[in-house]
Amino acid sequence: MDIKQAQLNAHLKNMKIHHLFFFFAFIIASIDGRADDRPGECPPPEGTALQVLGSGGPIADDGRASTGYLVWIDGKSRILVDAGGGVFLRFGEAAAQFEDLDFIAISHFHTDHSADFAALLKSGYFSDRQRKLPISGPAGGGLYPGLHDYLGRLLDRDHGVYAYLGGYLDGSGGLVRLEPFEVDSQSGDSQRVYTDAGDAVEILALGVPHGPVPALAYRVRVGESSIVFAGDQNGSSDGFVDFARGADVLVMHLAVPENTRGVGRKLHAPPSVIGKIAAATGAGTLVLSHFMARSLYEGDENLEQIRKHYDGPVISANDLVCINY
Repeated sequence: MDIKQAQLNAHLKNMKIHHLFFFFAFIIASIDGRADDRPGECPPPEGTALQVLGSGGPIADDGRASTGYLVWIDGKSRILVDAGGGVFLRFGEAAAQFEDLDFIAISHFHTDHSADFAALLKSGYFSDRQRKLPISGPAGGGLYPGLHDYLGRLLDRDHGVYAYLGGYLDGSGGLVRLEPFEVDSQSGDSQRVYTDAGDAVEILALGVPHGPVPALAYRVRVGESSIVFAGDQNGSSDGFVDFARGADVLVMHLAVPENTRGVGRKLHAPPSVIGKIAAATGAGTLVLSHFMARSLYEGDENLEQIRKHYDGPVISANDLVCINY
């Protein structure tokens, strides 16, 4: 067997895993009548909706974009949470508009959550945007830069990788200025990173445990409704339960199967912990995302573990799925 044929076989195997998971998810949905993959309408002409731009992780093995989410409000793409690899493409496919963004929230600086950020900025150069663009991310620690250093390393006029986009740091060259808000992920307290009194929009950030990686969860409130993005975390924070309590939609990342040990378990919550958290928060709907082959392959068992603790609606996300609520 030559190399190309071996690569094709591996790709087909991964795609079978991908479709197998959603087959089991559909069967479970049909049994209990409370979980489905059926898409809503994005953008909604009015009201709020969550659109999953990327439902995958860091491995290019199942046709998914890496992590990214879009919050639509009254027909406009207002809030972007994470911009992993492939989100640039999905952003365009969703017919989102850079000029409509009110806020970008980065959970942490792993590539599968931030790699397409610069590509989106370049795309924004061709938009009609005139106003500044607020952005938040964690403060640095260990191998990971904080938001200010991250932006500098990308965009600094003298030393940045994309120095030609340096106008995003100072508003020059026809580019709008970014307004960074750096959050201490170790403080244990939530911080308000954005508010718009006119539309009753508020965004809070909270540090969550993701091994040695500074990482944030976000709570987006629009009027009386809230979406909580748990981000990558191992589920060991009691503070997160309080932070997410009463969310209409809780997005959690199912990256590892139940029996995961070692580094994977230090970084990510297994299905049983996801179920316990969803139950403890009283979430209205649980959205599972950030899938990897190891979690897709055991999809039915993972959902069963979640169902032992959480009996509300569960949606297994696919790229571009839309959730109206």
